[in-house]
Amino acid sequence: MSTRKIIEIDDDKCTGCGLCIPNCPEGALQIIDGKVRLVSDLFCDGLGACIGYCPEAAIRVVEREAEPYDERKVMTNIARQGANTVQAHLEHLREHGEEELLGQALGWMADNGVPVPEGFGKEKAMEHDDHGHQGCPGARAMALKPETGTAAGKAPAASGAVSARPSELANWPVQLHLLSPMAPQFRGRDLLLAADCTAFAMGSFHERFLSGKVLAIACPKLDEGADVYREKLTALVDHAQINTLTVVIMEVPCCRGLVALAQEAVARAKRKVPVKSVVIGIKDGAILSEQWV
Repeated sequence: MSTRKIIEIDDDKCTGCGLCIPNCPEGALQIIDGKVRLVSDLFCDGLGACIGYCPEAAIRVVEREAEPYDERKVMTNIARQGANTVQAHLEHLREHGEEELLGQALGWMADNGVPVPEGFGKEKAMEHDDHGHQGCPGARAMALKPETGTAAGKAPAASGAVSARPSELANWPVQLHLLSPMAPQFRGRDLLLAADCTAFAMGSFHERFLSGKVLAIACPKLDEGADVYREKLTALVDHAQINTLTVVIMEVPCCRGLVALAQEAVARAKRKVPVKSVVIGIKDGAILSEQWV
């Protein structure tokens, strides 16, 4: 952490009226136990847009140690609130001369297919990853196949000594940290959430599970940021409005955490979607169990 500007709320003055909350499109404020709270340093840009809307003068900007503000995570929240909120946020950044943050916001919008409001097309869109570092074009959201997928199960064409089945991959990127729930290729689709090892253990993974679905992969044991995974899965249910969620894991105990994570995310969502758990064996890649949970 480093020292930066960030808001501070005086609990004694705050009445919990909530007038400041609509004026923080970044989503940094919530009413908890009758008081407005700063719920995440990551979402507060320290520019103080909320201050003028507090009738009790309970909010001020201070300098303290705080986690770095994350514009890409903020944009994930803001885009869910609609085009007017997006435009207000971009204007807010421009008015305060935050050209770098504005570039990051426009870069996120370009990566995720979110329309840029009129008047914001000339700024340089900077590509950053989820940690704020400059990223590569390989993380740009892309749709690879239509919803129907290819004709799974057909024998591959025999041309030469080596033949290959067509890939059923319908979206890019696939790693859960990199994909955005706002990307249009997820909307109204069936989502396959697969533990990293499953596609290598099961030879028929593409035609058995991936055909006709969009994909996200994760490792419940080695990946960091389970809270981010949970938020993204919840957004895929509520914003992308996925139809179903199938979780494919290996038979090892640590993999069960991915099913639990999916269930928690769906429980938090406003919409409800069916969740299926599939367990793959290590030895021969056979399906050991398949059930709705």
